[in-house]
Amino acid sequence: MNEQNKHLEDLTQIRSLMERSSRFISLSGLSGVFAGVFAIIGSLIAYWYIYIYFPNNDKSLILTNLSVFNEMIILLIVDAIVILSLAISFGVFFTTRNSKRKGIPLWDNTAKQLIINLFLPLASGGIFSFLLIIQGATHMVAASTLIFYGLSLINGSRYTLNDIRYLGIIEIALGIMAGIFIGHGLLFWVIGFGFMHIIYGILMYSKYEKNKGQ
Repeated sequence: MNEQNKHLEDLTQIRSLMERSSRFISLSGLSGVFAGVFAIIGSLIAYWYIYIYFPNNDKSLILTNLSVFNEMIILLIVDAIVILSLAISFGVFFTTRNSKRKGIPLWDNTAKQLIINLFLPLASGGIFSFLLIIQGATHMVAASTLIFYGLSLINGSRYTLNDIRYLGIIEIALGIMAGIFIGHGLLFWVIGFGFMHIIYGILMYSKYEKNKGQ
């Protein structure tokens, strides 16, 4: 019986080593929570500007040499960049901390593959969304960002936790719905980038980090 238990322990260790070598498992659920919180804050700022300030003012708020509409586009882009930067910064912080606690190298070949597979769809989506803005199709930006983000998650899930694939599928579904229900893009954006990240982050933290001696 002891011999059987030893074999099972050996198999478990081998499986763990294979998983660590083929998948980036240091992603922290807390990074998803903070990304969701920042997304909601950014969405509230965008909502205030688009639906409260913009309809009732004919003067620019900050960039006085531009029309209100042109300033709106610029400020929304800046808003998105700031929120994305904060989300990435906190993501790197919590992932680095989680990697140290697990004793796993933060930057290896698997991490490189994950970044590449995430970046390609994200970069394509960013360029496509920018083209939509230039062409005046701003009503489709929320849909395109959600869909491309979902594709990047599915593409990167091969190199990290499988749970990310399900989040990617949900993001794509929300993007399609945002494309169907024109005029409610900001709502789907809040759900996809905000609440879904928070829910996902809490679930991942409870499943992989909480009460596991991390």
